[in-house]
Amino acid sequence: MVLEVRDLHTAYGLSRVLFGVSLEVGAGECVCLLGRNGVGKTTTMRSIMGLTPPSAGRIVWKGTDITGWPAYRVARAGIGFVPEDRRIFADLTVWENLDVASRGPRSHAGSPEPEAGHPRSVPASRPPLQWSIERVLELFPQLGGLARRNGGYLSGGEQQMLTIARTLMGNPELLLLDEPSEGLAPLVVDHLREQVARLKREGLTILLAEQNVGFSLELADRVYVLEKGAIRFSGPAGRLRDDEALRHELLAL
Repeated sequence: MVLEVRDLHTAYGLSRVLFGVSLEVGAGECVCLLGRNGVGKTTTMRSIMGLTPPSAGRIVWKGTDITGWPAYRVARAGIGFVPEDRRIFADLTVWENLDVASRGPRSHAGSPEPEAGHPRSVPASRPPLQWSIERVLELFPQLGGLARRNGGYLSGGEQQMLTIARTLMGNPELLLLDEPSEGLAPLVVDHLREQVARLKREGLTILLAEQNVGFSLELADRVYVLEKGAIRFSGPAGRLRDDEALRHELLAL
C-alpha cells in the first residue's frame, strides 16, 4: 500500500467531522470514498493533503509518516489534489494555468532537502518527468483550442479538465479527486470518466471522493462508504455494483 490512513480524527474548531477513519490505497489502484453529502469525504481528502490537519491518527505515504506536513510538502512528496471547487486561476490563460504548475524531475532520487524541524521527505522511487503541457493537452484535447482563453471564461466542464490537467503538471504519483463530476452535464461526466479511466490504465494511483455512484463504481477497484464521519463499509467495488439492496442501504437518500 502506498497510502495508509490510520484512525484519523479531524475537526473544524469544536466541530468534529472524522471519527477514526482508516483506509488504504495500493499502487495503481483507483479507490473511491462514497457517501452522502456532508459525511466527511472532502475532510478526509483535506486531512491527507495537509490542508486540514487531523487532531489524531496517522497518514503514512510510502512508509513515511506525513501527518501534519504542510500541503506544499505533501505535494512535493508526490500527492496531487484536485479540489471540489477547482480553484483555477481565473485571470490566467489555460496555458498559463498549466505552465505555472509545471515542475521538472527532481535532482535527487528522493524529495527536496528537509526544512529545519522536519524529517526528510519521502525517499523514493519517483518516476522521471511524465507530464508536459503537450501531454496534458493530448489527454484533454478540448483545452488545446482554449490555450489563450482566460480560465474564468471556461465552462464548468472545461474548468474541471483544466484543474486535473494543472494538477498532473506536478507529476503526482497519487491523485486525489474530490467530487470531479459535481455540477457537470451528463455528457461531460461521461467524457470525464473516460479520461480518468485512461489515467488509471496508465498506472496513476487515484483516490476518488464522489456522490455519483455510477461514475465511481465504473472506475473504482475498491470502495469505502462514509457515514457520519466513520467508515461504514469497505470492500470491492464489484460488491456494491452487484448488490442493489446494499447500495440502497448505504447510499440512498
